[in-house]
Amino acid sequence: MEITKDTILADILKEYGDIEDVMTAFGIKSVGRYSIRKVITRFLTVERAAAIHKVPLDEFLVTLNKAVDQKR
Repeated sequence: MEITKDTILADILKEYGDIEDVMTAFGIKSVGRYSIRKVITRFLTVERAAAIHKVPLDEFLVTLNKAVDQKR
């Protein structure tokens, strides 16, 4: 799975598990339990999450793709 700006965050979590270390590095804090985060991220795209947390989209995409490559 290649992660793009339109990828839904819940799809990333479903496919690769919780990549919290990557999210934390960009200042995206965990939202309580993993199950709660899973519900909240169901409708968030990578692009929207980057905008909400004021993270550069290009840098976020590169880092997310590297993180999921390591999970494979």
